[in-house]
Amino acid sequence: MKIKRIFLIFSILIIILSNSLVFADLEDTEEINVNEVIETSKNVENTPNINSQVALIYDRTGKRILFEKNGKKQFKMASTTKIMTATVVLENAKLDDVVTIENKAAWTGGSRLGLKKDDKITVHDLLYGLLLVSGNDAAVALAIHLGGSVEGFAEMMNNKAKELGLTNTHFVTPHGLDEDEHYTTAEELAKMADYAMGIPKFKEIVNTKTYTVRINNNPKTLTNTNELLGSLSGVYGIKTGFTNGAGRCLVTGCKRGNLDIITVVLGADTKKIRTSDSIKLIEYAFKNFQVVDVEEKVLQQFEEWNRINSNRIIINKCKNSNIKLELDEINNKKMAIKNTDLDNITIEINAIYYFEAPIEKNQIIGTAKVKLQEEVIEVLNIRNINKIEKKQVEDYIMEFLANWSNMVTEII
Repeated sequence: MKIKRIFLIFSILIIILSNSLVFADLEDTEEINVNEVIETSKNVENTPNINSQVALIYDRTGKRILFEKNGKKQFKMASTTKIMTATVVLENAKLDDVVTIENKAAWTGGSRLGLKKDDKITVHDLLYGLLLVSGNDAAVALAIHLGGSVEGFAEMMNNKAKELGLTNTHFVTPHGLDEDEHYTTAEELAKMADYAMGIPKFKEIVNTKTYTVRINNNPKTLTNTNELLGSLSGVYGIKTGFTNGAGRCLVTGCKRGNLDIITVVLGADTKKIRTSDSIKLIEYAFKNFQVVDVEEKVLQQFEEWNRINSNRIIINKCKNSNIKLELDEINNKKMAIKNTDLDNITIEINAIYYFEAPIEKNQIIGTAKVKLQEEVIEVLNIRNINKIEKKQVEDYIMEFLANWSNMVTEII
């Protein structure tokens, strides 16, 4: 009896310790007054004072960083992981597939949708459980359904990260509970979110405040954990997160007018700080940046250069010198520019001024660096779009005869 009693006490201690570890990774449930935080955080004029360990503003139009604090530093990402989880699922699974919950998913700790072994639920509703209430059980259920295992699904996530060019991101799990080899950067998390927002269903889900899913055909209403959704002007998602290792995390999409940004906050000590820092980033961006037609500014400067310099280009031994220069199409046609930098978009042109004929159609004769102050935004080729042929013997004869005829005419 004494041995049984000791075993029972030991088992209870193990359960308590296990639960304490699980609850340490619960999605952040700290209560805050969002409207109060908005009022105290929105008056940002100059560079925002950020308390979180990592912060970043990403311009979705120009695909550029507008502000960052440790934005390229590898960091744990908690449940913001589920941005990639949802992306992989949406690109590879059928939404109406019915998933039977396995034991591994049912026993996953942390924030939960509330799934039990043998429950039946569609992929569609699992995605709502994944992104609205950050269900770790939903993440594992989706991973097993699609990848065969958590490890198999993590491989799919890492393959997608490579496809997107995310070189400082690595996934071990579909939910983001702390693992040493599970990390990203704020910059790459923003790029990940930007890509995911291009998937209509993802955009729809993260912009949903409440939704009713069906588990075993029984309804369950979910409320989005994103405290800024529906509270701050222009916010349309994206994902919250919290673990002991990552701290409080928040990836936010916000659009006002034609300025569309993603902000990232990682490693905040409290939910209030992550909310306040996110608001500071958002308000700073909309007060200090505007979307500019960079293509228009570049073409104006190029045409002025072309008008002055195209006649200075010498083509030796050419049959005709009908040179016509054009600039390659600019990729970053529009981007967010700081108000104080609106006149600092310039092009720096390097061109060749002497050629030996022939010159092929679309031959590159120079480059134009598009610069914002000293930052090189893009390098464009300058091409001659007309073919210029080399003189042949008969051309020289005809030219000589024409000159001789003109000379005789002048003498007569």
